[in-house]
Formats: sequence, C-alpha cells, structure tokens
Amino acid sequence: MTGGFLDSPAPIGLAHRGGWLIDGSGRVRAELENTALAFEHAISLGYRYLETDTHATGDGVLLAFHDDTLDRTTDRRGRIAELPYAEVAKARVGGNEPVPLLEDLLGSWPQARFNIDIKADNAIGPLVRVLRRTGAWSRVCVGSFDQRRLDLARKAFDRPVASSCGPVDVTRLRFASFTPMLRWLIRSGVSCVQIPLQMHGFPVLSRDLLATAHRFGMPVHVWTINDPRVMERLLDAGADGIVTDNTTALRRLLIERGSWQDSQHIDD
Repeated sequence: MTGGFLDSPAPIGLAHRGGWLIDGSGRVRAELENTALAFEHAISLGYRYLETDTHATGDGVLLAFHDDTLDRTTDRRGRIAELPYAEVAKARVGGNEPVPLLEDLLGSWPQARFNIDIKADNAIGPLVRVLRRTGAWSRVCVGSFDQRRLDLARKAFDRPVASSCGPVDVTRLRFASFTPMLRWLIRSGVSCVQIPLQMHGFPVLSRDLLATAHRFGMPVHVWTINDPRVMERLLDAGADGIVTDNTTALRRLLIERGSWQDSQHIDD
C-alpha cells in the first residue's frame, strides 16, 4: 500500500477504538475498546482504517487510550499523566488486556492507517517522537476536540502529517461561503473534515458543509455512527467515510454497495 493517509477510494470505514469485538459466542465485547485485541479483530474483518486516542504517562510513554484516568475501563485507578508507565503497564482493560502502546499498534499493522485523537497536551511531544521512530508520518491523521492543542501539534510535526478539522476549523468551514477563511484553513494543513451529526443538540453536518468541503477537495468523515440505516443515509448524501463501533454492520453495508476496500487484499 503506497501513498498518504487518504489514498483509499471513498467511502471508507474507520473502526472506532478498534470497534466492537464479537467473541466466539456472538457476544459484543464493547469494554475492550482501544486494545490490541479489538484492533486485531477490525483488521481480521478487513478494515484498513483504525481510529484511536492517545495519552502520555508521566514519564512520556505514549498510549492508545481514551480517558484521562484508568478508572472506567481498567482494573486500576489514577490519572495517566501523573502515573509512570511501570504502573500503567499493570492495568488490564476488561480485566485481561493490557493498555497498548501506540508505537506497538503502528508496528503491528503496517498496512493500516491510524486516525489519532490527541487527548492531552503532554502527548504531543511523545507522538512526534513515535512518528519519527516508526516513520509512520504518511499513514496517520491527527485530530483533537481542542483547537489550541491541534494547532500546537500541527506546528510540532517536522514532516507533513494529515490532520482533521478542530472545532474552530469546522466553524470556518461552515462560513466559508462568506469569508476568505477557508483558504487559510487549507494552508494550515487540514486534510479532511471529521465531525458528528450534531453536538450539544445542534446539527453539525449539512449538505452545504459537504458541498463546501468537497469543493475544496476535503473528504468528510462522520462519527460515531452505529445504526446501519443512518450509515446508508449518510453514504447516499455523499459522506466519504464513517467512523463506527459497529464494524460488522458497516462492512456488510459497504460490501452490498460495492465499496468495501479490504486491507487483506492490498499490499503494503
């Protein structure tokens, strides 16, 4: 597989935190989010785009983990940014799975693209170092709900790295028809638009936003969509990608539509 993060024909499926893992008895194991087991399951289904989050420990080790603390998903407690990795390494997600290092995920699946949500300021420096060590610049896309953090990350990278819109970027995109801001947005390194259907009760995605983004060559990915009926409506409306926990349903839908890009049939 060659090219950059967005080299795959649209639409694409992105496995949210690895997606729901279905065990041998058909039971959904949603509690195993962001574990190597979940990502391996997505890869086995043929996914080539994996969404994850990143935090850094107190001693600068970069993890694939969503929350600020270990409390919700592991058998231990504490703020990740205040703990040494030696302590975090003892935690088990869902009682069994270790918290993975982002670097290990990048190395384990070199055919995969990783969409990385930077969850804390102290993760920016370690992320830059991980990308330098792995050379994975062209197969990651970074984003954040914190516009300031995202801008800092864009400035920290010493190689081109794909990035999605932050909250302020989305506002600029929504008003692009009335201001010159969009050209500035593109120059700042924004590669794609990744948004929810709505936020705080207000709609975010619209046909106008889709049209504006496409006019400037930016694909639009929508998260986190688990209802197959909503998936279908979004694809019909022109969405370029869907982020989902329900990886089995999205895969089935894309196969039915003749749009499934199986990672197992693509050479690295």
